[in-house]
Amino acid sequence: MAELSFAVICSSNMNRSMEAHAFLSKKGFNVRSFGTGDKVKLPGPAPDKPNCYEFGTSYDDIYNDLLKKDKTLYTQNGLLHMLDRNRRIKPDPERFQISKDKFDIIITCEERVYDQVLECLEARIPEENTPVHVINIDIQDNHEEATIGAFMICELAALVSECVLLVGVG
Repeated sequence: MAELSFAVICSSNMNRSMEAHAFLSKKGFNVRSFGTGDKVKLPGPAPDKPNCYEFGTSYDDIYNDLLKKDKTLYTQNGLLHMLDRNRRIKPDPERFQISKDKFDIIITCEERVYDQVLECLEARIPEENTPVHVINIDIQDNHEEATIGAFMICELAALVSECVLLVGVG
């Protein structure tokens, strides 16, 4: 029986999806993470001045850019810590819409992202007609909620995997 493959998706592939990616990876799950936004957006010095990057810009480059811009601000608000975690997991944020990978379970972290994932999946030309389950868990985009959400996603993944083992499908 094949191992289930999971995707965790938020808007920028920075906080919520990466926190869950880290948790699931540590528990041995086959997981990838993505964002669905047009750009990777991180808080800036003011609410109307976010830091924006193209998907594919490495976590290292984003880290170093923020370090140069304002080390104190981005240390205090936790962005440098978050980016440090991210770069230990994978090289750069990935956009779901350009991925051709197939997953058994896709977990989104907010309703808007869920809608974007469904829109993307519906627009694809089916190649294998294999089912995918898309589940949304609304998680606020802050560090504390991302951690709680990652626990919930990990618990869901464990329960689904256990059910698959018991039923013997996959």
